[in-house]
Formats: sequence, structure tokens, C-alpha cells
Amino acid sequence: MAELISPTERTRVVREPHRGSHDREAIYKILDEGFVCHVGFSVEEQPYVIPTMFARVGDHIYFHGSAASRMLRGLSGGLAVCVTVTLADGLVLARSVFNHSMNYRSVVALGKASLIDEPEEKLAALRAFTEKILPGRWAEVRQPNEKELKATSILRLPLTEVSAKMRVGPVEDDAPDYELPVWAGIIPLKLVAGTPVTDARCAAGTAVPAYAEHYSR
Repeated sequence: MAELISPTERTRVVREPHRGSHDREAIYKILDEGFVCHVGFSVEEQPYVIPTMFARVGDHIYFHGSAASRMLRGLSGGLAVCVTVTLADGLVLARSVFNHSMNYRSVVALGKASLIDEPEEKLAALRAFTEKILPGRWAEVRQPNEKELKATSILRLPLTEVSAKMRVGPVEDDAPDYELPVWAGIIPLKLVAGTPVTDARCAAGTAVPAYAEHYSR
């Protein structure tokens, strides 16, 4: 049976609830596929939304934050945040403008994010960022030194108040519109990697690693 994350009043999907999900596996799959999250927070009644890298480790999300940023002010007791991740899967082109839509998968996580001070946990989070993007890369490159770790701010958010929402499937038109002589259908969308471009200062003969040459998502 699916393991559900208990919904709260804040994570209950109100609009089109049939598209909502609290299934832990479905939520984690979306998070693991996404590259960028948007972190929403408020400072002195001014809301901000910041895009940043993130990675899921177990039942937590880790994300970057600059030590000089507004996001890290007043962190004692944690920072109330809303973290969102969205994957666009297709354009849904209906016979009417009103019924145009998009196939997508999204996650919203709420809670208090805390700043990570322990160097080993910081290192583990940075490794998770790297390996999420390119498995195998962490072992090949220079890893962060003590100075770099101190200059890096990472926040951790527990995945205890979280939900997913998604749209999948075909065009849904109003019954009379199916008679219109207009093309309708889905344009699938996906992230596609291009050919790797070797840095000009690489030593002559440095081969492109297999994980970069054959990269795909």
C-alpha cells in the first residue's frame, strides 16, 4: 500500500482536488527529478521567492542560501518557508482558449527551515547536490575544503507538511467544441541535454567522461 504523508489544512489541495496527492513515493519522485526549487519567505512583511538548487536526502530537503541574503536573517528558531518544485510535461492545446492547459507535476512543502552548522552534514548535502545532477561526479572532482564549507550556507527542511499536484492525460473540451474544425492535442515537453562543450583550459587530450557525454534525464 502507498505510504501517505498526513495532509494538513495548509497542504490540502482545494482547487481540483482529484489532481492532488499525499503519496510519499510520488512526492519524492517529483523532488528527485527537479533541479531547481523556489523558496518563498517573508521579511518585514515583504514576501520573496528565490530560485535555488536543492536535493532530497531521506525525509528532508536541503537547499542553498547565501550568508548575505535576506533569507538567512533571524534564523534562530527556524525560517518559515514555502518550497515549490514544478516539472512541465506537456502543452495541452484544446479547441477553446479556456480549456488550454499544461500537463505538469508539482510539489509544495511548508515548514521551518534550519541552518546546518555540522560540517559533515554540510558535506553530505553538497554531495547530494552534485550526485543528483551528475552521478559519479563527486568522486572525480576536488571536494570542498574547510574555508569553502564555512562560506557555504545550507538549510534543511523536513518533509512533514507537503503535497503534490499534477495534471496528466488528454485534452478536455466542452462537448460542443469537439465539432470545431480545429487541431487539438498534446505537445510533450522534456529536458534534453546538448553536446558537452569542453572547457578551453582543460589539458589537451582530456576525455569527456561518459556520464557527461551520454547525459540524459
